[in-house]
Amino acid sequence: MTFVQVIDYETKRFDEMNSLIDRYAEQTAGKRTVTHTLIGRDRDSKTHYVDLVEFPSYEEAMRNSQLPETDRMFQEMVALCDGMPKFMNLDVVRDEYLNKLVVNRFLEEVVGKGNFDAIEDCIAANYVTHDIMEKTGEGHGREGIRKTVGMWRGAFDMTFDMTRQIAEGDCVTTLWDWKGTHKGEFMGVAPTGKEFTMSGCTTCRIEDGQIAEDWWYYDAPGLMRQMGMMPG
Repeated sequence: MTFVQVIDYETKRFDEMNSLIDRYAEQTAGKRTVTHTLIGRDRDSKTHYVDLVEFPSYEEAMRNSQLPETDRMFQEMVALCDGMPKFMNLDVVRDEYLNKLVVNRFLEEVVGKGNFDAIEDCIAANYVTHDIMEKTGEGHGREGIRKTVGMWRGAFDMTFDMTRQIAEGDCVTTLWDWKGTHKGEFMGVAPTGKEFTMSGCTTCRIEDGQIAEDWWYYDAPGLMRQMGMMPG
């Protein structure tokens, strides 16, 4: 279970605190078990800060606390604070990155199942795509995504499996594996009934809860070779 330590403190010396954190990160490279840190400053009290430090588990956090660098950092941190920092230890019981939800719905429902009713919820009206096979601009907007997905689903009975996903800021990147049985004409090639495979990744930028822009990278040459459109 993911574990988060919350550190609540007051300091007028945040620049020094920031430098201390940078030194700690450098000194503990390859040893620390921290996976993510976030520091927030209180808008109503400019000397009030809250740090969130994430670990894979409570046990990993305890292992990290035993590093001599961690103890030294704590002593130096206390010296920079106005009073003793307050600590809260949290077991994470729900971890949900909301931008992932809209991307997953788009990839699972629209691309994977051909449920075009979900497009209005997932795709912004001014949606722009950067697809390695899209050069004309016809793929932009909600109508563009209908045409693009419709083309693929009209040519293949396909499955679309997400294998890994990373989210940061307003972007979500998904690695995926694709498998399709060739049932309809695709780029001038008559249906063969054969099964083809391909892998790739898609990065989506979220704006106001919808996908405003995306980038598709996939092994199009490999697919074309499988289909006999290019030499092996």
